[in-house]
Amino acid sequence: MWYQFAKVSAEEAATKFLTENDIDYVVMNPAVTIGPLLQPELNGSSSLIFDLIKGSQTFLNATFGWINVKDVANAHIHAYEDASTSGRYCLAERVAHISELAIILRDMYPTLQIPDK
Repeated sequence: MWYQFAKVSAEEAATKFLTENDIDYVVMNPAVTIGPLLQPELNGSSSLIFDLIKGSQTFLNATFGWINVKDVANAHIHAYEDASTSGRYCLAERVAHISELAIILRDMYPTLQIPDK
């Protein structure tokens, strides 16, 4: 779980530095973030969806929080514009098991072979 370790360590280091230097800050922790990509390659979040549509026979037995990248951007803008904003925010629009995502994709794209187990 190196990714999670790195995220927590970075937040702890930033919090320590900002607190020691009396700098106001807000922490945003988005769930699995999906939406338009800026880069040409898939990121980890998009790979969860790609794994379902590429023809795999099964899906991951996991549940995640999900949020649209545009909502994450709006949360950052609101935090920046409202000086009273402080603390730590966990951003998620909904929590869903991968099976729920498979159902949604099957309904949206009936010609794709989305796994059902």
